[in-house]
Amino acid sequence: MANSFKKIGLWGRLSDPKVASPASQIGAHLRARGLEVFRSGSDAAQQGLDEVPYLTESELARRVDLLVAIGGDGTMLHAARAVAGRGVPLLGVNRGRLGFLTDISPEQMLDAIDDILGGDYLSEERHMLEAQIVGQRGRSDTMFALNDVVLQQGGTGHLLDFVTTVDGSYVNTHGGDGLIVATPTGSTAYALSCGGPIIQPNVDAFVMVPICPHTLSDRPLVLQTSSLIEVQVQDDENAPAHVSCDGEELGKVTANDVLRIKAARETITLLHPTDYNYYDLLRSKLNWGRANRNGPGTRTH
Repeated sequence: MANSFKKIGLWGRLSDPKVASPASQIGAHLRARGLEVFRSGSDAAQQGLDEVPYLTESELARRVDLLVAIGGDGTMLHAARAVAGRGVPLLGVNRGRLGFLTDISPEQMLDAIDDILGGDYLSEERHMLEAQIVGQRGRSDTMFALNDVVLQQGGTGHLLDFVTTVDGSYVNTHGGDGLIVATPTGSTAYALSCGGPIIQPNVDAFVMVPICPHTLSDRPLVLQTSSLIEVQVQDDENAPAHVSCDGEELGKVTANDVLRIKAARETITLLHPTDYNYYDLLRSKLNWGRANRNGPGTRTH
């Protein structure tokens, strides 16, 4: 298959030597193949990157055919929001800790990139969320999230009381530390630590997970991706609640506001090596299967 990726972007915190080193290797490798390479970081002090043209993040997302995100999952999430709706696929090189999204190691990266440039890869489409705050002050800007939209109390030591509806139907009145609405991609992030289920990435579903609920009966709820979720805070005397999308603040919510969350029309395309397997990834990151001394595919009686 002919290479359809002619302009490659390098995305990451290039002032960090752990990120700059693999970025410079990738940049040199791609330039040796006659491809155009651009970078997002304005700090060109790292050796090997000063010859790579710098573009702002918005310019980079517009001009490249493929974006290589180097870092942790946070780097990948930030890159995903930049290219949302532009049809630019993402490839993740892991220089972080857990790395559910950045699944290629630095040792594999040059071989993986060569395979991808040769058309030998797996392409996977991932859902995104869009969130907006609607209130007396008007509407906030819409923000996208590949992982999750999170509502949390702005103050400390007080429960957050809020009401949820789905497609106009009342669901519950909650008391606790907040709420997470997560995509299947985000089901292995904050939502998982709050007791939510792991959702396979190709499943058409979202999960709504209460954070430290005051009542044990307040449990995670799996919803169709066609659902419109609305959240209204009941009492903001202590402090307004805060809404974030993939860790980036969308705004504050008072008792007169409604937080609306739904599926975004935009999706994200992730590229993987052909040997990528989601369950291998889960076992690696969550240490599954380590206690089974008989190995996979065996039973004990």
